[in-house]
Amino acid sequence: MSLKDAYNRKIRDLRISLTDRCNFRCFYCLPHGEPPWAKKEKLLTFEELEYVSGIFVSLGIEKIRLTGGEPLIRRDVPILVEKLSRLKPALKDIALTTNGSEFPRHAEALRSAGLDRVTLSLDSLDRKNFEEITGVDGLHKVFQAVDAAKANGFTPIKVNSVIVRGRNDHELIDFAAFAREHSLAMRFIEFMPLDSGHEWSREMVVSGKEIRETINSEFPLELIENSRGSGTSWKYRFADGSPGEIGIIAPVTDMFCGQCSRIRLTADGQIRTCLFSNVEHDLRGIVRSGAARNEIADFIEEVVLKKEPRHYINDAEFIQPERTMSFIGG
Repeated sequence: MSLKDAYNRKIRDLRISLTDRCNFRCFYCLPHGEPPWAKKEKLLTFEELEYVSGIFVSLGIEKIRLTGGEPLIRRDVPILVEKLSRLKPALKDIALTTNGSEFPRHAEALRSAGLDRVTLSLDSLDRKNFEEITGVDGLHKVFQAVDAAKANGFTPIKVNSVIVRGRNDHELIDFAAFAREHSLAMRFIEFMPLDSGHEWSREMVVSGKEIRETINSEFPLELIENSRGSGTSWKYRFADGSPGEIGIIAPVTDMFCGQCSRIRLTADGQIRTCLFSNVEHDLRGIVRSGAARNEIADFIEEVVLKKEPRHYINDAEFIQPERTMSFIGG
């Protein structure tokens, strides 16, 4: 079965936020601390997540990514991964995005439970700058997470870095060298208007074009494919054959909405059809109302048909979402 929106885009990817809480305070997400946390009873239980994920997969979802907040703050995530693994082979991929702080002690259990891929967040290679960006002296923990991912056979290991002018754009060459040294798939992401302080400005955005040109000046790059397909990034290999990969995600200056295959489920059970949408659809309420499985499936299909044709962050009338990335899920 294929889940399609009104613009005939196939929806294959579901991103599930497990919690709105985070132990980092990244300036581009939670510069003034977290908004009021969702009460525990509003969070979908693991049993509910397994149930609704099964419905999503029956409708055509092929990949699930667990996000947050920091997903590993929630207890027993390997148990949830094991539950989701029961949906394979119809479910082709289970991934996790994490800041890495809790990953080393869970890596083996996550791998054994069926986690296929991991993406780590790393916004500076300098200890002092890392702390200024994240609010935590935790660079060593991310390095340990990279080692733990390698030791447990996760491949490829993706590393996300949000590039912000004046904060870490001077580290682009260092990041590329780090990718080469450790055989990592670096993903550079433009700064998006999803911070709790609403301090985003276009002047802070380092464009994907500038990111590519900066890295290419030191380490020549070759485009791997001429199309992003339904993905979000342009992917490059190093021309000299060195290991590692560079990916550039540019939602501000080079939107990829026309091929978008994603839908999101927030920590408190709301479906979001676009990362930048101000509209949410209450899946938790439908599930807890006692609705039958087919009724829940119908609700999901109806929501998907409402998916926006594109985001509007480049429009003059754009209104930044009230919810931060920590609640929506990256």
